Amino acid sequence: MKDLLYKFGQEIKNEICEISDFIYHNPELGNQEFKAAEKLAQFLATNGFAVEQGVLGIATAFTATFDSGKPGREVAFLCEYDALPEIGHACGHNIIGAMSAGAGVILSKVLCETGGKVHVFGTPAEETNGAKVTMAEKGLFDGITAAMIIHPSSETRESGTSSAMEALQFAYRGLTAHAAGCPEEGINALNAVIQLFNGIDALRQHVTTDVRMHGIIAKGGVAANIVPDEAVAQFYIRAATKETLAAVKKQVLDVANGAALMTGATLAVSNYELSYDNLKTNALLMAAYNNNLQSLGIKEILPPSKGAGSSDIGNVSNALPTIHPYIAICDKSVIGHTREFAEATITPFAHEQMLIGTLTLAYTGLDVLNGLEL
Repeated sequence: MKDLLYKFGQEIKNEICEISDFIYHNPELGNQEFKAAEKLAQFLATNGFAVEQGVLGIATAFTATFDSGKPGREVAFLCEYDALPEIGHACGHNIIGAMSAGAGVILSKVLCETGGKVHVFGTPAEETNGAKVTMAEKGLFDGITAAMIIHPSSETRESGTSSAMEALQFAYRGLTAHAAGCPEEGINALNAVIQLFNGIDALRQHVTTDVRMHGIIAKGGVAANIVPDEAVAQFYIRAATKETLAAVKKQVLDVANGAALMTGATLAVSNYELSYDNLKTNALLMAAYNNNLQSLGIKEILPPSKGAGSSDIGNVSNALPTIHPYIAICDKSVIGHTREFAEATITPFAHEQMLIGTLTLAYTGLDVLNGLEL
């Protein structure tokens, strides 16, 4: 049956490449990806998928389902398609969206034999406020057997881990005064933010090596001769697991409250973006993927890396068996989140690798539908 999938893949190869290139040439930031979402949804609808756009009130999110009408398992492929500010698709989400949609269409062609359902999810804003978090919370992945996504890279590598992450905002309120004439009448909110940074820097000595804490001052006053009555800091706090993150978050909140006490300011803490869970790779699904990738000619697959970054795919992986491997789209080392990487996504080599990735997803989806133990 995989021979049939290969045949269908060859038939839609040019269309998959055209979709990826279209998204590349029309970069859109998270939750603004109207052209990309429409392009992918139209492709899926044309191939017999029931498409719902704007799901969960997220304008550029969609679900697409091909139902065989027979009992069976359910497989999900996840599309990403948000770009980065100024540098476009420097994370290769144009390729991710095209591969996942293409894999869904290819696998749907044999669903009459296997039974079950194929889902393709359009998941906006992975770079900022990932829709997969809300989708997982609202139960959109309930009943699905396995979920998959492939990320372009300069290396072909197994799915590994990602860090759990909280995006915390610390808003301090003080009291204005003339900074020269009567500073004693003021409460300096910026001093509180500076103490927050100092406290977090001191905390770095007493956390495990997987923890990352990095932030900016988003607001620090309006003029040097006015005691700032409002100052805001935004931090990403990361750790290898949700459990470690929870403990570190408590320490950071203690530091933040201490900064308020030291300066007399008041503090309001909030999440300025959604929080991401750590990625849990399913080993059995990953092994099946590796076998399929090797059958398509890619023999060298590097072991997983221990990345310190975070992604909303982690929330999916905490709900059902999930993989997030990487496929090389260039024959030399090119750093992600650069214009050079964006340009690499539309080369002939990237197109060839994209087809291999698309077929590998479809092959692995077929294994799941046929009863792969997970």
